[in-house]
Amino acid sequence: MRQKLVDARRDLAKTASFAALHFAVAFTVAYLLTGSAAIATGIGLVEPLANTVAFYFHERAWARAEARARPRAAARGTAQALPGQAAAA
Repeated sequence: MRQKLVDARRDLAKTASFAALHFAVAFTVAYLLTGSAAIATGIGLVEPLANTVAFYFHERAWARAEARARPRAAARGTAQALPGQAAAA
């Protein structure tokens, strides 16, 4: 249970840093395309917010997939690499 809380906090921290970067990029691109700070602010807030929420759930889905893959790999006795990890030598 404690590990799940640590994982959730990590995912939230990653999500927040991703959101800050995404807000900055979205605002900059929208401003360069429109020349309007008002439009760029609107796009810079709405679009990244939607993607940030989606990213959080995407990250949680990957964590669940990795957790499910561990027991199956152990049951087969294989050293199968999980997503995002290097294969065992």
